[in-house]
Amino acid sequence: MAPIAVWTGRLKGNLNLVRDYASLLSGSAGRLVLSLAYFVCVANALSVGDFGLFATASATGIVLSRIAGFGFVSPLYRVATGRSRLIGAYTAGLLAAFTLSLPLVAIAAAGFYLAFFQGEMSVGAFAAIVTAEVLFWRSLEIVIIVNNGLGRFARGAIIVIAGSAIRAAAAVGFLFLASGSLATWSLAYLGANAVAAVLAVLIYYPRQRLRFRPDLYLARWRDSVSVAGAEVIFYLQSELDKLLVLSLGGPQAAGIYAILMRLIDLTALPIRSFNTMIVQRMMRNPALLSRWPVRWGVEAGVAIVSIAGLAALGGFLHVFPTALGDNVSDAAPLVLVALTVPAFRNLIEYESELLYARGKTTLRALILAIIGLIKAGFLVMLLRTMPTTESWVIGLNGLFFALWIVSAAATYAALDWSRSPRPRRAVMPAPQPGE
Repeated sequence: MAPIAVWTGRLKGNLNLVRDYASLLSGSAGRLVLSLAYFVCVANALSVGDFGLFATASATGIVLSRIAGFGFVSPLYRVATGRSRLIGAYTAGLLAAFTLSLPLVAIAAAGFYLAFFQGEMSVGAFAAIVTAEVLFWRSLEIVIIVNNGLGRFARGAIIVIAGSAIRAAAAVGFLFLASGSLATWSLAYLGANAVAAVLAVLIYYPRQRLRFRPDLYLARWRDSVSVAGAEVIFYLQSELDKLLVLSLGGPQAAGIYAILMRLIDLTALPIRSFNTMIVQRMMRNPALLSRWPVRWGVEAGVAIVSIAGLAALGGFLHVFPTALGDNVSDAAPLVLVALTVPAFRNLIEYESELLYARGKTTLRALILAIIGLIKAGFLVMLLRTMPTTESWVIGLNGLFFALWIVSAAATYAALDWSRSPRPRRAVMPAPQPGE
């Protein structure tokens, strides 16, 4: 009877895993459809240059949103996965950290504006877009993160779909009713994100009394700051290309590039659902990916799904180049040229999540910083040496392949090193709180 009980338990666990992933994937599928509608409306309502400015300002806001809260989202997520009774206490800590971080966010935003956007877009439009990302969309993401930590993946999917639907509705209204100016869209974008965030918090955030407990937070500050650093570095190296294209090629080139990369980003949504599941499983079972055949099998699966998604999209646009609008058609011929880019981008993101799952937050930040520097150097070289847009897009395949090699080598070396036997010390230090 014992073997039957064991197999029954495994089958039940696998079915639960499939159910949870299906819930996450349903959110991604819904978000994919709504994100596509949102993208098509905005990309065609604005000029190509204005869309490039909007996408680059939005990317800047995403980077700055990782400074907000100083990474205290990470302890909140860990508490939600195992000690949910403390969500109220850690939410109070997150609110305090968020408030303290806002002056730093404002200073960093001013620096980005002066360096990349001054003379290209108004400060009011830039501020509205950054505020939408930092205050509102990040708040919605935190609600999703906490619900996923509690295992409420269906709720997380609903929040994703609802938030994307609100932004898509704003984009449709802007396409048909507004003047097509970047200033008008920035205000509509701010309003849509605010509505989505408020509804998510009021309806789906766990109801617990807020309790300010500095004694709990002090034990987590190193983890929080290292996670914030890693997140900032990750998104900076991920979004740096848009800033570089804007500064070296101007708004028109930035618009074409932003359209192309947005189409590539759409293929990453199912992969990010998978990343959420693998992080939770590794937190509970650190040896999950200890065997190399399993590692390479997962990496191959991520790459195949990523390439297949872009190939399907690129093939559709090759046959129907104007199906997503005239502005998108300018970038349609480049989609199949960048066929392997999503595979390597998604693998780098996946490997970064593995380090987070194993608590290697400082090392994760260091690896991402190295990748970001390499990426910046190679991208500047491509933009300055390649004569046509198509030629430097071809070069992106080699660039991201090199970045994946660096990421994979460093990530798996770090994971294997953490499992290797350590030499005994003559005197073992007492464990510190939170370690």
